Amino acid sequence: MSILRPPGPVGQGLRIGLMGGSFNPAHEGHLYVAETAIRRLGLDYVWMLVAPQNPLKPVAGMASLEDRLAGARKLVGNNRRLIVTGIEQAMRSRYTVDTVRTIKTRFGGVAFVWLMGSDNLEQFHRWRRWRAILAAVPAAVVLRPGSTLAPLKAKASRICPGRFTIIDGRRNSESATAIRARLASASGA
Repeated sequence: MSILRPPGPVGQGLRIGLMGGSFNPAHEGHLYVAETAIRRLGLDYVWMLVAPQNPLKPVAGMASLEDRLAGARKLVGNNRRLIVTGIEQAMRSRYTVDTVRTIKTRFGGVAFVWLMGSDNLEQFHRWRRWRAILAAVPAAVVLRPGSTLAPLKAKASRICPGRFTIIDGRRNSESATAIRARLASASGA
């Protein structure tokens, strides 16, 4: 791997949220999680890590990485605190645990936090070496409609109680699954 360049500003003492996902497509729910985390956790930036291919999601129906990056960039617009990046492709990383460890090693002095919606917390225990992710960085969960009880019910939060900061507030119900279903229905597929 060549020298890993930061997707945005890095420096001693910065607080940066890492928010991974397929972003297939990027939507207001993603924006809500990122902006809520910035406000509530006092983050300087959020890096939206657009995954080349989520190992837990099918390849069929996955838009190209370039299209997903473009969609996420369009979503964040001119918000300079939200940085859309395909850094995982440059790292040749398939798994969050590897991404987090590499980013922490390469950009020492930055306080990173893993961000996710509560809908992701429900299946977090299926992620490769999820306990190692929690050991490497703190995790914050923004509550989302339909999964507000995840912090109580999710296997990961039962096994590792107290490892997640739970953030509540107004909720955004947009989801990539619902958007894809609406598009498929509209196109007659």
